[in-house]
Amino acid sequence: MASVGRAARDTSGLTPLAAGLSAIRPMLASVVVFSIGINVLMFVSPLYMLQIYDRVLTGRSEGTLITITIIAGVLLAVYGLLEMVRTRVLVRAGVLFDDKIAQPAFNAVHCGILRKPEAGLVQSLRDVDTLREFLTGAGLIAFCDAPWFPVFVFAAFLLHPWYGWIAIIGSLVIWSLTLLNEVLTKRDLTEASSASREAAQQAATTFRNVEVLQAMGMLAALRSIWSGRHLRHLGWQARASDRAGTLIAGTKFFRMFLQIIILGTGGYLAIQREISPGGIIAGSILIGRALQPMESAIGHWKGFVAARGALKRLRTLFDLAGPKEARMSLPRPQGAVSVEGVVAGAPGGREAILRGVTFAVAPGEVLCVVGPSGAGKTSLARVLVGIWPVGAGAIRLDGYDLKQWDPQELGQYIGYLPQDVELFAGTAAQNIGRFHDDIDAARVIAAAEMAGCHELIQHLDDGYNTQIGEGGHALSGGQRQRVALARALYGNPSLVVLDEPNSNLDAAGEDALTQAIQTLKARGTTVVLVTHKINILAITDRILVMGGGTVQACGQRDEILGRLISPSVVPSAGQPAAAPAHPGPAAASPAAKVVGHIASGTGR
Repeated sequence: MASVGRAARDTSGLTPLAAGLSAIRPMLASVVVFSIGINVLMFVSPLYMLQIYDRVLTGRSEGTLITITIIAGVLLAVYGLLEMVRTRVLVRAGVLFDDKIAQPAFNAVHCGILRKPEAGLVQSLRDVDTLREFLTGAGLIAFCDAPWFPVFVFAAFLLHPWYGWIAIIGSLVIWSLTLLNEVLTKRDLTEASSASREAAQQAATTFRNVEVLQAMGMLAALRSIWSGRHLRHLGWQARASDRAGTLIAGTKFFRMFLQIIILGTGGYLAIQREISPGGIIAGSILIGRALQPMESAIGHWKGFVAARGALKRLRTLFDLAGPKEARMSLPRPQGAVSVEGVVAGAPGGREAILRGVTFAVAPGEVLCVVGPSGAGKTSLARVLVGIWPVGAGAIRLDGYDLKQWDPQELGQYIGYLPQDVELFAGTAAQNIGRFHDDIDAARVIAAAEMAGCHELIQHLDDGYNTQIGEGGHALSGGQRQRVALARALYGNPSLVVLDEPNSNLDAAGEDALTQAIQTLKARGTTVVLVTHKINILAITDRILVMGGGTVQACGQRDEILGRLISPSVVPSAGQPAAAPAHPGPAAASPAAKVVGHIASGTGR
């Protein structure tokens, strides 16, 4: 039933962004209604002042004063209550919007980066915050109040036409100054922002390689590069601030001078007996109220522009990630892998790296993928685990195309060790247990023992609870690789893909890796192993030779090695490989050169 409910949600036809906006639409409508009441109650102050000057002072009636004061107090209490309710509704709308969109946006960023790594989609997570803050904050309130500008101007006209024209002219001048500020500083601020991002990225890249900086004295050179970008940012920022400061000072002067004009005009009209003395104060309040929503909208204009850009980028993100399709749960695979004419390349790339790759691996077999650098071995590993999309052909696991699997469900049946090991900030146990909420301690320890890293973790300060730091910087290269291997083995996966798993291992690590592969084989787990080291071939069942993105040879281990190199160098189980003899005539083939290259220990 849970899967049916999930399917119903996924097939509703709405993107997560549209679903989030739809969910808060009723709450935003109520905010608009509250805003109407709040703006109507803003007339309380000018009306109260008119009554004070025109009725109370002239009639000297204390009863009238008490009565209108109580009425004004009650109305202002309602005003405060509406403000409080509006704020609370917006807070809850923000929480609801975030609940609807934050996690789908995280998933969409993940999918988007896999499909278009160069797009810089991590910004989209900040876009969620930008859009939420505008829709459920002061920015939306400002735009809800802005339509009341003509209402207050009309009230000013009713008091006296001059007041109405002062409100219109004053708002136009303030709007023009703000627009001029935007036009004159936009390019400078854009350049400053770009320079700031470049400087921050330069600093982040620099400090990820502090050991290289220290060892080879590169700090001064890279600091100079960062300093140039930082000074460029300061220059553009200073130029924008100078221009903006002048215009802001002019705006403040005009706003204060406008208040004097309002009071002076009111005094002149009172002398001419065209308005009452109370009209002076009431006119000042009305024009101030008329300009307030306009000034507030202008003040939040940049937030509106930022929210509009964030909305556009989020729509692009969800379009790139595509809709989430409900998939039926499939049974645990046995590990039969079938690669059928696969053509694939890097996401966003124009050229295919793999061209017509076809082979099959039976459950429990160990397939070793060999070949020189650039042959497509790592690309094949990424395609096998679903990281890179398949342009043509198919990859099947137990007969099911990988596209038919739910990626999260499939992930628990796959173990993957990438060539560039990446660990995450957290404990050793969390990294091995794949950060699942319900990490099974027994399975974590079993995976660590199989990978040969149980004892090294025991000797850490806090054992399995040791914080290994961002990227696992608290561990050595070999230790990181063994912990990553344990992560790949966690949960008894059906398919394990290891890309250069012994590149940083010592002799003990090599022995542990060999033992782990033999254990996996005994359990019936399919293992695909990418390597350049000949000694690991002793425990493999089959060899796949890659070259130029195509399969050069594929078959049983002894058959492939027997065809390509002297039988004397074929390693038997449990024995290290001997140095290759001089190849015979068959070694002239591309596949023979590949295997000979690997056997010599020089290939990568």
